[in-house]
Amino acid sequence: MRFFIFEHQQTPMKKIFALLFFTQIIVSQNLSQYINPMIGTAAMGHTFPGATLAFGMVQLSPDTRIDGSWEGCSGYHYDDAVIYGFSHTHLNGTGCSDYGDIMIMPTMGEPSFNPKEYSSTFSHSNEKATAGFYAVKLDKHNIDVRLTTSTRVGFHEYTFNSDGTANFILDLNHRDKLLYGDIKIIDNKTIEVLRRSEAWAKDQYVYARIEFDKPLNISKVIANQENRNGFYSGTELKLALSKNVKKGETIKVKVSLSPTSYEGAKLNMSEINHWDFNKVKKQAEEIWNQELAKIKVSDNDKNKLTIFYTALYHTMIQPNIAQDIDGKYRGRDNQIHKAEGFDYYSVFSLWDTFRAAHPLYTLIDKKRTADFINTFIKQYEQGGRLPVWELASNETDCMIGYHAVSVIADAMAKGIKGFDYEKAYEAYKHSAMLDHFGLKAYKENGQITIDDEHESVSKTLEYAYDDWCIAQMAQLLNKTDDYTYFIKRSQNWKNVFDWQTGFMRPKKNGGWDKPFDPKEINNNFTEGNSWQYSFFVPQDIQGMIDAYGGKGKFEIKLDKMFNAESKTTGREQVDVTGLIGQYAHGNEPSHHMAYLYNYIGKPEKTTEKVHYILNNFYKNSPDGLIGNEDCGQMSAWYVLSSMGIYQVTPGKDEWETTSPIFKKIIINLENKSQIKINRKNNQKIIPKKTNNKVLEKEHILIPVPVIDAENKSFKNELKFKLLNPKPINFSTYNDLKIYCRIIDENYKNSPFFEYYGDWTLIGRNTKVLAYSEINYNGKFYQSDTISASFIKKPNNYSINLISTYNPQYHAGGADGLVDGIYGTTNWRKGDWQGYQKQNFEAIVDLQSEIDVEHINCNFLQDSRSWIVMPKKVIVLTSKDGATFTEISHEDIAVDPLNYDVFTKKVALKIPKQKTRFIKVIAENYGKFPKGHQAEPYDGDAFIFIDEIEIKP
Repeated sequence: MRFFIFEHQQTPMKKIFALLFFTQIIVSQNLSQYINPMIGTAAMGHTFPGATLAFGMVQLSPDTRIDGSWEGCSGYHYDDAVIYGFSHTHLNGTGCSDYGDIMIMPTMGEPSFNPKEYSSTFSHSNEKATAGFYAVKLDKHNIDVRLTTSTRVGFHEYTFNSDGTANFILDLNHRDKLLYGDIKIIDNKTIEVLRRSEAWAKDQYVYARIEFDKPLNISKVIANQENRNGFYSGTELKLALSKNVKKGETIKVKVSLSPTSYEGAKLNMSEINHWDFNKVKKQAEEIWNQELAKIKVSDNDKNKLTIFYTALYHTMIQPNIAQDIDGKYRGRDNQIHKAEGFDYYSVFSLWDTFRAAHPLYTLIDKKRTADFINTFIKQYEQGGRLPVWELASNETDCMIGYHAVSVIADAMAKGIKGFDYEKAYEAYKHSAMLDHFGLKAYKENGQITIDDEHESVSKTLEYAYDDWCIAQMAQLLNKTDDYTYFIKRSQNWKNVFDWQTGFMRPKKNGGWDKPFDPKEINNNFTEGNSWQYSFFVPQDIQGMIDAYGGKGKFEIKLDKMFNAESKTTGREQVDVTGLIGQYAHGNEPSHHMAYLYNYIGKPEKTTEKVHYILNNFYKNSPDGLIGNEDCGQMSAWYVLSSMGIYQVTPGKDEWETTSPIFKKIIINLENKSQIKINRKNNQKIIPKKTNNKVLEKEHILIPVPVIDAENKSFKNELKFKLLNPKPINFSTYNDLKIYCRIIDENYKNSPFFEYYGDWTLIGRNTKVLAYSEINYNGKFYQSDTISASFIKKPNNYSINLISTYNPQYHAGGADGLVDGIYGTTNWRKGDWQGYQKQNFEAIVDLQSEIDVEHINCNFLQDSRSWIVMPKKVIVLTSKDGATFTEISHEDIAVDPLNYDVFTKKVALKIPKQKTRFIKVIAENYGKFPKGHQAEPYDGDAFIFIDEIEIKP
């Protein structure tokens, strides 16, 4: 073997370390011995322990959960003691529940379709999980189970340890909602199945071919549509196949999957054309060894090796191949297409995986990276836009941003070939120019406010990063005008940065939302709080450091985050875990933060934080993940960081470094070369920073001004003032001015004029528009224009709240219920008041006795968010505010299992009378019933009320 030591000049990693390249790849070792699929199956890892291959279509695993509970998202939780069956699709560490398709369960005796009867207890002591293999004993009927798999075929082996009637229960109503299913009996050893289901993916197709190695008879059927000899269909569909067995007899089952057709499932079955279980198991281990050998680490600590290789294994479970052997796949248009020159994949958790998993793939899986991008392009062509969170040919629109552009930009920056750069650019420019999810306001105003869209701060920040990715590709493709447009958009983070508090902060009605608590988890952020989003400017880290006041102050800010109290306020967010101060390693927005110390010349602090996380938040045990695995992202962080590298800014051909935790690391690349890392050649490197020239001169963005007022509504008059932003990235400036425009019924066409002092609005609805302008070296730069609408209250009523609203859902305070501003079904924008574990009760003071005949109260229901209608609304009146008399009520038939989102006006007609005080009581629904997703959490309902209307 010949090798040479030299400084590598062509590697895509510009800043890593000295490299050793070899001419051959070392012979594969048995690395699969270090895989422990049980890691992450307890606590909140949400992984599954069953058999699968790298990026395979089949994930054959036991299901211990048949509900849609958060802890049961993968179908399995280590704390459970009952198995309901073995299904062929599972999600790896997601925060939403789906899959569990084509469930088979062996039993003995009289077959039953009741899950409580066909399920069985089991013990972890009788359970074994390795790479590509799973085994367990079902206690109820003493059945030994062994499972393995190829890419598209699940292979089962069941040993019945007693004489009697053996059954196989095929329950197509297992877990999620069955939209339609059918079962075709081909012969006494073969059946074909179609399952169309709805859960997170709204319309999922799974075709399956099931083959037994021994003949069986149909013993029981439920089919609520067709039920004839050899064909069964419906939305209630279950089948039992039975056979008399002797003690110790074994029955084997093969199940092939296809997203396209029965023909596809039959073709895919050819992956296993025999009945040798051990052969398939051995092939699965060999395939995993080949995949794991892409990275070889050396250490004497077997636990560390197990944690590392299981993490690498978890990064390779999804995305999943989603085409038949002949290349046919189901597109986003629900039509069948054929992949030409690439493999088509599914399950893209891009909000999570763009951060570390996809950068890892660009290092060890360039071919698959190109395939992923070709898949994105086809989804754009066939579905109208790039994927956000695609699942089984469905766009779930879960999470935020359009982070497919990050994956594409990163691949292009690193020179990865195999996809059409121009078509990719067309696709992600299209995604950036849509009007949904706050993009319309973002494009027009340079920011998203609470008034525009919920999770406004997070969306503004993540759109800005994605726009930077587009700008890089525009520059690469010589699209000058697009580059200028998107590089300016990429600086929109400045519009939600509060230079006074030093936090990314939500805007409302042109100004900062009040009150503000950076620890509060609320609907202005995506699964986090301001602390966890105030460092997300990966595209302009130097600009972010400048915004905080320079390196010294930025270091202090980082230190404060890591050393703050490890407690959040506001909404309970199960994803925010693994807290170090306000850093939350259990969720993705924090994942890059420890590496920010590198940018201010403090790499030792990066090493300290990274090593603490590696050593404390990843363990060789079922609870070994501090948060959701999230389709490989949590583990990809470990894989990269343990090797001493991390990509803070995907889309830039640049890696951050720290000290690795392994003695020796070899990365085997697809071109047969290697990268060798060891502690000596990768110690405390202070990364060389690239100055971001695009943020100078003509490409600079001026932050928008702030319209500062106490409220959006007012009785008689309202004072407001305009605040100028800090002009980030300017070393010197002059003539910083604000221009505004006032529009009301008297001034409808007024021009912009220079703002010169506080204003007082009097007596009418008014709209204020404003922008900032700066003179820099003789050239004028102008911000986007923002606006605020101020509403004169339609009455002079006051209100006394007897119950206490949740601080997150305050609607601007008590007067928010009588201000004439109505909330919509998008309650996350903050216009509703929310009350939990209590009735709503308030007294409206009309200020004088007036004739009243109609009282209307507006409520909202979004049962998935634990918000339901009140059971009863009661109205009482009083002339003195002390003694109240009930004059009307309405009972409401509440359906907490109705998951539609809607508003309802409860209109109460009362005997016409003079009164001054009106008391409104709305009775809370209370605990959710069995079957609701809140039930396992002993969940209490919210009442959401917005406007109380009192009319003569």
